[in-house]
Amino acid sequence: MSITANIAEGYGRFHYQEGVQFYRIARGSLYELKDHLITCMDLGYIDDDLYNQGSILIEEAKKILNGYINFVLKQKNS
Repeated sequence: MSITANIAEGYGRFHYQEGVQFYRIARGSLYELKDHLITCMDLGYIDDDLYNQGSILIEEAKKILNGYINFVLKQKNS
């Protein structure tokens, strides 16, 4: 999955800003995943419960990733 791959690649970078760039790409991939989830719902591949569970997980992942991005930026600035 590109989300975790981008987080791993960003973590492996030696400069804060380069890492943050990959974490932001990972965040974009979370929005892409949300779009896929909506499409699955619209096409009837999943029901409301599964859609809601997926949406909750995506939102939690976005909050965690945003927190990590903020943490890394603070480390960069200190």
